[in-house]
Amino acid sequence: MQIRGIFARRSFVALVLGTLGATGATLAPLTAQAQGSYPERTVTVVVPFAPGGGTDIAARELATKLGEKLKQPFVVDNRTGAGGIVGADVVARAKPDGYTLLVGNVGTQAINQSLYPKMPYDPDKAFAPISLFADLPFALVINPKLPARTPKELVALAKAEPDKYTFASSGSGGSPHLTAEIFQQATGVQLRHVPYKGGGPAMADIMAGHVDMLFASILETSAYVKSGKLRALAVTSATRSPGMPDVPTLAEQGIANAESGSWVALLAPAGTPQPVIDKLSAAVKEVVALPDVRDKLIAQGATPRGTTPAELQATIDAEKARYARVIKARNVRVE
Repeated sequence: MQIRGIFARRSFVALVLGTLGATGATLAPLTAQAQGSYPERTVTVVVPFAPGGGTDIAARELATKLGEKLKQPFVVDNRTGAGGIVGADVVARAKPDGYTLLVGNVGTQAINQSLYPKMPYDPDKAFAPISLFADLPFALVINPKLPARTPKELVALAKAEPDKYTFASSGSGGSPHLTAEIFQQATGVQLRHVPYKGGGPAMADIMAGHVDMLFASILETSAYVKSGKLRALAVTSATRSPGMPDVPTLAEQGIANAESGSWVALLAPAGTPQPVIDKLSAAVKEVVALPDVRDKLIAQGATPRGTTPAELQATIDAEKARYARVIKARNVRVE
């Protein structure tokens, strides 16, 4: 009786394991199929900055084209505050299913860690990289009423009256602010910082003459420079930008060690299924390769750039180390 009972139990266990194995085999392709059909509804693309800035402009172009490519709406949702932390936190807390994404930049992904001792999420673990979308070289622009035609003339004005001239930024500790800090470090000038809540308000006030100068992406500034509302003195990239081909670099004009800029990237909450990440990354690369997208970005001063998730992570790591050094050297603090 005992032997028969043992065989009976073994047969039962084998039957159960066999059934589970068959069920698992059946469920595996169903799971893959579900991920392969992504997206099946609207995707929210969180932009952690105000409308009108370089990150927002690029994000809207990306969202539109991803929607066309993947046959579902990609809707931009601006969530501003704390240098991008408010919007990034929305994504960090979102369900990792690919339906809430983050358009981050050098500030949110590589600078904030050195500025904020306490953050509502772990910036090194909260997000899954997807792809870069574009590099955003910066331009040094001034109000046309300011009597300077070159960076050296601007430096001469600033040195003659330290702390008189003002520079706007999209917020304390952001990449435009740190670019101005790098410029001051490279030239020895002393400027007054006027932070705004986003690139749009900063741009409006420099054109109104309330502040003297601004470092901002060529994507943001090119149209205003072409219309004469702003004067571009230099670009901060290593080479000239196709969006401002007649504007020399700072290095060309004798100002060394002042190279800076930003970029726009797509990220998801950590834990998002890898097939979804891979599908989005491939879609971004395809969008970047579209002639109309490339032409539009280049005309505005951005450099189209699609990458793998690993390449984006490498960029984040390198920028994080660089700006940590700048923040420490210039004793930059958020207000």
